[in-house]
Amino acid sequence: MNPLPLWERVVSTEGANRVRGRNSRDAGPLTRFLASLGTTLSHKGRGEAMSMMRSLNLLGPFTRLGLVVAAVVCALDQALKLWLLFGFELAARGAVAVTPFLDLALTWNKGISYGWFQQEGPLGQWVLLALKLLAVVLLWIWLARVANRLAALSLGLIIGGAIGNGIDRLAYGAVADFVHFHVTTATWRFSWYVFNLADVAIVAGVIGLLYESLAGERAAKAP
Repeated sequence: MNPLPLWERVVSTEGANRVRGRNSRDAGPLTRFLASLGTTLSHKGRGEAMSMMRSLNLLGPFTRLGLVVAAVVCALDQALKLWLLFGFELAARGAVAVTPFLDLALTWNKGISYGWFQQEGPLGQWVLLALKLLAVVLLWIWLARVANRLAALSLGLIIGGAIGNGIDRLAYGAVADFVHFHVTTATWRFSWYVFNLADVAIVAGVIGLLYESLAGERAAKAP
């Protein structure tokens, strides 16, 4: 059975007819009507989706920019994690020194970014996942209302990082962290939280929002 809708099969048939050198008018008025109906429904569906997003305050002048940034961040984060987990096999290698102050060391984080609010049970993990989903929705609404590219870029970084870590939690029950920054001297040692690319994106996004807020206040106070 052909899974395509009737009008898509009609369009495909007409395309084949044109390749064979036939005139599309030979297909008859019913064929032309169904093809036209398919095109109309396709455009109408996209228009209704855009209208629904606007009515839900999910579409603004810089929403597309923010969502593209979020998608790129999430894709990079997941690609790096998949390579480290299954290509590089970081778990079997243990700590791998990259520089004297930076190691790759796999840690499964059952809390939020940088290991805060650890949750051991499945209920706690689902609660964190639900909170993350709520945060993404609220950030998207905020994204739809921003008035400049810096704010949209910053929110996109945060949304992409949150989704990347959320995918980890859904797939593995914990977030894969792997970057360990540390400094060791003869008399002093500093060890930072183990983090990942998504965490870096979230922190960068927060810094961008703070800068945008402060710059906006200075611009408003300027004579």
